[in-house]
Formats: sequence, C-alpha cells, structure tokens
Amino acid sequence: MSTSVLCAVDVSQPKVDIEVLKTAARLAALDGARLDVITVVPDFGMSMVGGFFEEGHHDAAVGAARKALKTLVEKALGAEANKEIRHVVATGNAYEQILQTAAQAGTDLIVIGAHKPDFKDYLLGPNAARVVRHADCSVHVVRV
Repeated sequence: MSTSVLCAVDVSQPKVDIEVLKTAARLAALDGARLDVITVVPDFGMSMVGGFFEEGHHDAAVGAARKALKTLVEKALGAEANKEIRHVVATGNAYEQILQTAAQAGTDLIVIGAHKPDFKDYLLGPNAARVVRHADCSVHVVRV
C-alpha cells in the first residue's frame, strides 16, 4: 500500500507526460496516497558550459519549469487536483534528483515515463532505467 507517489515528468514534452501523470494519479488514488510531481532542470552553472549563459539564466529556467509543471498537471488532472499536488522543481542530474526527492519524501512508488528504447539507450542508459536500478522503492514505468 502506497502513502506517497512521486511522478517524474519532463515539462519539455507535455504531450508525452500527460499519460504518465494520469497513470500516477490513478495509482495514488487507489491507495489514497499523496501525489508529488517532479521535473528536473539541468545544472549548467557548475560546468564549463555555464559560462555561456547569462547571469540569472538558472533562476529563469527554474521559474519557467515551475510554471510549465503547474500548467501540465492542471491540463492532465484538472485545477482541483492540481491544488492538492506538491510540485517539485529540482536542479541537477534527472535520475539523481528523482531518487533524492523520493528518499526525502518517503515515497513508496515512483511513476516515470520511458520512450521505447533505441540503440543508444542500451549503451548509455536512460534516466528511467537508472531510476529503476537504483530506487529504494517500487517503480512503475509508463511506456510512452
């Protein structure tokens, strides 16, 4: 039985992640669990690449991601449901931030979307595969 479900979405692909959100909401509702939704903004500030971005770029990216996340959740689940959901915008490596947030929230189930794998995924490993391998809780993968 789940008390906390964490749904990981990529706000840059809203059409794809609507189904992921709907699946997470259904699974959370089955157990009366709290639904948290996370998206992750890459952290370019610490690398050599960070020098090519304007000061304040990261804050602007986080703000845009927060707005896009709320819009996506509202579109997928409705305004009333959106009010009850905790929205998390993290910065860093996607799979690491998803796992860290799940651990901090006491998440029982992570719901994440995964594209049908192509050859490069077998060599590098997509974020969904890393979450599945390293999660301390159950993971439900939605094929999109």
